[in-house]
Amino acid sequence: MTSRIALVTGASAGIGASCAAALSAAGHRVALMARGESALQTVAATLPGQTLVVPGDVTSRDSVEATFAQVEQHWGPVEVLVHCAGSGASKPLVDTSDDQWQQMLDLNLTAPFRCLRRALPGMTSAGFGRIVVVASVVAKRGESRVAAYTASKHGALGLVRAAAAEVARTGVTVNAVCPGYVDTPMTESTISAIASRKDISHEQARELLGCRQPIGRLVTPDEVADAVMLCVGSGAITGQGINVDGGAVQS
Repeated sequence: MTSRIALVTGASAGIGASCAAALSAAGHRVALMARGESALQTVAATLPGQTLVVPGDVTSRDSVEATFAQVEQHWGPVEVLVHCAGSGASKPLVDTSDDQWQQMLDLNLTAPFRCLRRALPGMTSAGFGRIVVVASVVAKRGESRVAAYTASKHGALGLVRAAAAEVARTGVTVNAVCPGYVDTPMTESTISAIASRKDISHEQARELLGCRQPIGRLVTPDEVADAVMLCVGSGAITGQGINVDGGAVQS
């Protein structure tokens, strides 16, 4: 595949770091965005290809603009955008505050919207682009105690599908990858919460969470990156929400 200019948000750990590694191994130049510069530098040091560390906050409109501008200044327009930045919060719906609700929307829905809005003009002008948003399996189903997170991820999938329909004839594809429970630092916090709530050990909570998926284990970040790279490599996959959830949601 032709070497492209890629930007990965949320690249400092977990799925984002695995996607950056997969893109770099495939020969692409990879710009890494997250809030922590030190963690980004650590990831960059492990990649085989050209990298650009661009610390920034995806929830800040100015920071998103500055990140894209910096990539353009160094290499040129972003051709592959992999948006991995995101987070979850667990609370019963009736205990979810307005601030917690807004935080989930800002990070999981407004941030990808702004990144897509910034990336698409350059891609459509060039006649090539690949956008992949890492959503969640709860973009396709409801789940208790995560109403704000679930709503934001449903919105992200809708955003992807609307964008894909708009640019379908331009050479740009827009997809979502929808992981289940993945072995990442974010999931570790979920495991800790389960252990505390059920008064069981951390390892028992991890096993319990893994058993919620038909494969009986947590998905690995590299397995999510495999699905992302499938979307990056194909011009015929667009408007999709590809599940990487061990068979939990068959759609």
